[in-house]
Amino acid sequence: MTDLRYEAPATLQAAVALLAGATGPARVLAGGTDVIVQMETDLIEPALLVDIKKIPEVRQISAENGGFRIGAAVPGMEIMSHAALNEAWPGVIDGVKLIGSIQVRGRASVGGNLCNGSPAADSVPALIAAGAIARIVGPAGVREAPVESIPVGPGKTSLQKGEIVASFFLPARPARSADAYQRFTPRTEMDIAVVGVGVNLTLDAGGTCTAARVALGAVAPTVLLVKEAADALIGSRLDEAALDKLAKAASAACQPIDDKRGTKEYRIKVAGVLARRTAQQALERARTK
Repeated sequence: MTDLRYEAPATLQAAVALLAGATGPARVLAGGTDVIVQMETDLIEPALLVDIKKIPEVRQISAENGGFRIGAAVPGMEIMSHAALNEAWPGVIDGVKLIGSIQVRGRASVGGNLCNGSPAADSVPALIAAGAIARIVGPAGVREAPVESIPVGPGKTSLQKGEIVASFFLPARPARSADAYQRFTPRTEMDIAVVGVGVNLTLDAGGTCTAARVALGAVAPTVLLVKEAADALIGSRLDEAALDKLAKAASAACQPIDDKRGTKEYRIKVAGVLARRTAQQALERARTK
């Protein structure tokens, strides 16, 4: 490994200044469960490593405007133990629960899971389905962007030099709203998703779906927000005809690759089946809200 400079600033402004002024490759350390492994295996060789765990804003979960703000470096286990967040956004929690092992979740963060750029990241489809908004701090100031706009390819994001994802905002929920995330893996042990699906929906008093978002992971170069799949649910009571349309739309959106975990054809088929199951789980949860 080349000479590595390690910094642990106490403010976001200091972290941004370090990253913006870096003359070589720079990485952010939130939990470290991806970046440290990549360094150890020589996949990356940063000249600067900026540890953001000492910055208060990125390590907090707080109520905000009826919703929640989750710091980008909050460990998964802390997110999972937050009772109000579990009640409001069970699908987001579903995704966090599947990030690695319990030991990994003790350090891994949703900010790192997103910015690592993996199409198979488990928390990302759930965040996108939830309509989460990322707060990004950089040399030009603070901006906000939907989570789906941040990954642009495997291992790549839309973040500019010096920018850091500081937090995520999950909005207030209407009545009879719920979400769910499910994934399929070839074995029951810890594994990477062959397909992951996040579904978020709202029902009216009569049980008709009035709003929906559907996100697919591990079936394209980035996690996909599939409007056609959501449109199949809106205006329906999630009957068989609507679920069939959802499954067809989910499968049609897939742009998968063949790899050792599954063929293109297999992933396309599984995406439709899993979208149905996840929508049904979200429906059951929404009926109790």
